[in-house]
Amino acid sequence: MDRSALEAAYMAAVRYLENVPARRVGARADVASMRAELGGPLPERGEPAARVVEQLARSADPGIVASAGPRFFGFVIGGSLPAAVGADWLTSAWDQNAGLFVLSPAAAIVEDTVLEWLTDLFGLPPGTGIGFVTGGQMANTTCLAAARHSVLARVGWDAAAKGLIGAPAVAVILGDEAHVTVYGALRLLGLGDASAIRVACDSEGRMVPDALRDALRAAKDRPAILCSQAGNVNTGSFDPLPRIVQLVREHDNAWLHVDGAFGLWAAASPRYKHHLAGLDGADSWATDAHKWLNVPYDNGLAFVRDRNAHRAAMARTAAYLQPSSNERDNYQ
Repeated sequence: MDRSALEAAYMAAVRYLENVPARRVGARADVASMRAELGGPLPERGEPAARVVEQLARSADPGIVASAGPRFFGFVIGGSLPAAVGADWLTSAWDQNAGLFVLSPAAAIVEDTVLEWLTDLFGLPPGTGIGFVTGGQMANTTCLAAARHSVLARVGWDAAAKGLIGAPAVAVILGDEAHVTVYGALRLLGLGDASAIRVACDSEGRMVPDALRDALRAAKDRPAILCSQAGNVNTGSFDPLPRIVQLVREHDNAWLHVDGAFGLWAAASPRYKHHLAGLDGADSWATDAHKWLNVPYDNGLAFVRDRNAHRAAMARTAAYLQPSSNERDNYQ
């Protein structure tokens, strides 16, 4: 095997990581110069792989934002710890199709282990399932797909078979400061922005329980999905989960989802985990690992208490696939 391209990538990565604490945080090049470096006509002839990697590292460098460095304070973007970068390199080198156990037993067991560790860390109910997705958007979408399936199934409607045309209306209740990815999920799931019933928040962006109570009462005859927050994007505040859980459980047919992209990892801190009291009373939870956990992009996590609802909403199969009889097949 020709190792030159891999060695070139390793050296370029190490140089970048060694210099990232001191380099300029913002990009150093404008759009025109980046297009000149990275664009142009399709080459007529191929080049040695190592040369391609080296040229990519040189040409892209002026357009790299040092978001992994210690002086970056934009958005909520973590860096990547060396152990996580190393594991990511191995993942790319192994090049596994992790959808089936038979194609990668190692990937399946790692995913089971991650589920076991994180449900313990977050204090989630035994039997909770997990989906590994690309980020907070798809984590929220996956959880809300399970929610949609579950609340409609309870009123006799099979969303997987019938879709939403003619389905009973679902009330989606969320705070005034719900994250944009929740609205994105509603669009992707065919529920739409108009299904959202917005509940007032206090000055810190926390859902007001009395306003939530009124919204649930107004939706008492409809299937309902409530989206709460653990970590407001603007303030870091947490919705009052114990009271929210109590109110949701008084509704005949409601699902409680927690968007924890920004705050679910507070459960790992003895100092801050009190903010997540009542978390185990929800039905689904979403978070990212590339924020506070500092693993490379993309890495989202969707947790669903009801594994059957999760599978019913997201599973698919085909005759050519070889499912496992008793081990994890991530595509299911």
